[in-house]
Amino acid sequence: MKIVDARVVLTSPGRNFVTLRVETDEGVTGLGDATLNGRELAVVGYLRDHVVPLLLGTDPHRIEDTWQSLYRGAYWRRGPVTMAAIAAVDVALWDIKAKVAGLPLYQLLGGASRERVRTYGHASGRDLPELFDSIRARLAEGYPAIRVQTGVPGLERVYGVHHLSAGHGVTPDGARPVVEDWDTGAYLRSLPGVFDAVRQEFGPELVLLHDAHHRLTPIQAARLGKDLEPYDLFWLEDCTPAENQDGLRLVRRHTTTPLAIGEVFNTVFDYQTLVGEQLIDYVRSAVTHFGGVSPLRKLFDFAAQHQIKSAIHGPEDISPVGMAAAIHLDLAIHNFGIQEYAGHTALTHEVFPHAYTFTDGYLHPGEAPGLGIELDEELASAHPYEPAYLPINRLQDGTIHDW
Repeated sequence: MKIVDARVVLTSPGRNFVTLRVETDEGVTGLGDATLNGRELAVVGYLRDHVVPLLLGTDPHRIEDTWQSLYRGAYWRRGPVTMAAIAAVDVALWDIKAKVAGLPLYQLLGGASRERVRTYGHASGRDLPELFDSIRARLAEGYPAIRVQTGVPGLERVYGVHHLSAGHGVTPDGARPVVEDWDTGAYLRSLPGVFDAVRQEFGPELVLLHDAHHRLTPIQAARLGKDLEPYDLFWLEDCTPAENQDGLRLVRRHTTTPLAIGEVFNTVFDYQTLVGEQLIDYVRSAVTHFGGVSPLRKLFDFAAQHQIKSAIHGPEDISPVGMAAAIHLDLAIHNFGIQEYAGHTALTHEVFPHAYTFTDGYLHPGEAPGLGIELDEELASAHPYEPAYLPINRLQDGTIHDW
């Protein structure tokens, strides 16, 4: 079997998605997700101009060899653009291999370690009544765990709050990202009271999570983790920019609130200190941004040696292709923790018909051979790419801050 064609499909059924379609001389095709939110065209160019020509004529079954060739052969290693491109190839080849075997991908990864995959959903509100309504809506959808984000007094646009966040888009002239604002002091003062109110309203058993989104220094993160201890969070996510891995030592010394890190990481090298010293409890990387199924499985095996669990990143800008790959991994690995599932628009589901299901707050990849996902290219072409960025963040004096 040989690869005879590989092409990139760029579509925007509500969000921009980059998909690699790999075809073999025996008519078996595979799909991979290469979406990099706000930098989609950079990955498109990397794939079309540099990766696809290297794939033609190669054996699609040599997944590990292909991965190593693309990673080591470029000389310039790592980085989100490179790793998203490699991820698309890796996932597409796993899709092909599993289809040839006539099995769902999770069976090639060792078979199921559980019957279903637990998820968490997103709830947010500008104030407590709105937040409570959002939590009730997620509970009605069956989610067994809820990520809680809320407005901060004095701030007009805040990450994670649907009505306050710029989310995904550009300024009216289409040239620049929308700006959100931030005040760390106001956030640290208000958030413990929010969780106290949520616990009083919904009780002690509801599984709660929170995302600080890289905005705190290590000492601020330590204070927040300690302040939130009475509310028994499942985790505090991205409490401080994790490039400063030494900073997590300080956080860990001062709080027992579990920590989740890694959605912006691209390789296992980003995790060496954090995992080796057990400074975190959950690894958050996505199949799409970490180089695919192959390296993410290796990361989970590394983490398992230190009693650290998986928590694959699952926002709206991971396409259903990337989500399907994540669910197969979730079902197979032993040290599964939880799966983020933000869902997709109805139109996105039409562009990417899939076998995976979401029922009563749990996912299952289905039993279709391969990933169990297809791409309707005709419908995809009817929704072309639209320039869009993630927001940027500024303090109240105008200083650029972590978003």
